[in-house]
Amino acid sequence: MTKRLGVIGSIVWDVIYSPGRAVPIEEWGGITYALSGLDAALPKDWEIVPVMKVGHDLAPRAAHYLSTLERIAPDARLIEVPVPNNRVELRYYSDERRSEVLSGGVPAWSWLGLKPALDAARLDAIYINFLSGWELDLETTRLIRQHFAGPIYCDLHMLAWAVQPGGLRTLRPIPNVREWCECFDFLQVNEDEMHMLAPDPMALAATAMHAGVRTLVVTMGKRGAVYFAAPGFDRITDLRRASASTSFGPLRTALVAAPPSDADAGDPTGCGDVWGATYFSRLLAGDNLDGAILAAHRAAARNVSHRGATGLANHLRGKISLT
Repeated sequence: MTKRLGVIGSIVWDVIYSPGRAVPIEEWGGITYALSGLDAALPKDWEIVPVMKVGHDLAPRAAHYLSTLERIAPDARLIEVPVPNNRVELRYYSDERRSEVLSGGVPAWSWLGLKPALDAARLDAIYINFLSGWELDLETTRLIRQHFAGPIYCDLHMLAWAVQPGGLRTLRPIPNVREWCECFDFLQVNEDEMHMLAPDPMALAATAMHAGVRTLVVTMGKRGAVYFAAPGFDRITDLRRASASTSFGPLRTALVAAPPSDADAGDPTGCGDVWGATYFSRLLAGDNLDGAILAAHRAAARNVSHRGATGLANHLRGKISLT
């Protein structure tokens, strides 16, 4: 029987300025990187069900993009809303440092609107990636957890970034950290975002595991990733929604270094999204933590040598894209 992975996030149109390039790259961004990673890495008995909105100005093009993915569910549909879609101007100053200016305003989900969409989607797992930062508020996310018993993955990402009056994204502390952690089985942040949640990774891991998170991963770009795993957790078959009071033993933690790569030059946009999508896909496939993380490292490194999300899924598979 085919299993269904729901994806909550935001489709974005990117304009990317890079050092040494006179002309910017314009391409799909936002959740499309994660969709590409899922399309390439999910096991064959899973399909992708987007649960997301798109602005009216990009709705037809976004629908066409979805049609290029091999693992998209036959009944997959985006919900068109009567506002301009989110667009982002990215200016890179180095491989890992950039500024980001957001325009557009696809609105957040309310529980009243989201619950029927989730019920109709008939999901077995959920992947959430905050690309606008307001796709879900805490109350709605807690209701997802209360009404959905399957595994939930979250990349907090832009939840840790405010939007200034001119659209510039700037880091901000995330309040109610424990309450957010209670909503997820698997949690992903990068180093900058981690510092908006706690003073150090161990402090965040302690909070997250006590709240019920089974694995926390802090991605570190070319240096790899550090993971923290709850006692007894190594693969998705170990998943338990047990309370912290019934989880005894030390946390397991390790740095999984990224393998050497020739992809030192290229476009790093979307690497974290491809990383998380691949990691969760491989967990769903039954891989253990280290194996899933190594697969995610390889996919993120491969993403650097491709610009934008058009054709990215085939690129991640090692195929030549004709799209």
